[in-house]
Amino acid sequence: MTQAAEATRAIRVLVVEDEPIVADAHAAYIGRVPGFVHAGTAHDGASALRLAGQLAAAGTPVDLVLLDMNLPDLHGLDVGRRLRAAGHPVDIIAITAVRELPVVRRAISVGVVHYLIKPFTFAAFAERLEHYRVYRQALAGHAGPTSQAAVDEALAALRAPVSKPLPKGLSAHTLEAVRDYLRTRGDAVSASELTEAVGISRVTARRYLEYLSDAGELTRSARYGTPGRPEKEYRWAG
Repeated sequence: MTQAAEATRAIRVLVVEDEPIVADAHAAYIGRVPGFVHAGTAHDGASALRLAGQLAAAGTPVDLVLLDMNLPDLHGLDVGRRLRAAGHPVDIIAITAVRELPVVRRAISVGVVHYLIKPFTFAAFAERLEHYRVYRQALAGHAGPTSQAAVDEALAALRAPVSKPLPKGLSAHTLEAVRDYLRTRGDAVSASELTEAVGISRVTARRYLEYLSDAGELTRSARYGTPGRPEKEYRWAG
């Protein structure tokens, strides 16, 4: 394959996720991002290694693995290491609820190019895949020895900022306090209850809850059994 063809062909993605519903959602997300194709799904580490080998032998090797860290048989880091040991030149995007920094550091050492923490929105998912596509194109566009500028350009595309400014009136500090409260709460919470817990006004609490709900981090439903109109309640989706 010529370098021009390599730079423009669809990027083949393997989904490794033990929860079938989540795996199907990731596969559907891939289908919505131009330039990417779903190459297969594995629900455990051994199946992922076997499928990667089968696809490589068939002449359709995997380019990118969307890898959960918590699999029923192997840790995601072990899967990454074994893919490397088997000679598969794949890149990895970790898609996981694992947040511990030591795991993040070790993940980078086995080829993780992005780390996407659950739950996340399609916009966040697509943005990281787009950065990865630009990164691959930048590397494929140079024949023979490369230059420092070319390397810098490729890495800049991969590490481009993905965070977006918060809507006016919302602060990152308060948003994280709201997230922490909802993660540890366990059950659903209303804007009134959040007001008492975090120390913000009811209107402000409602804005944070609606923002997190629209981002896919919370589920939203009606709470019945209270006087007047049903009150909305919100529950952590992770």
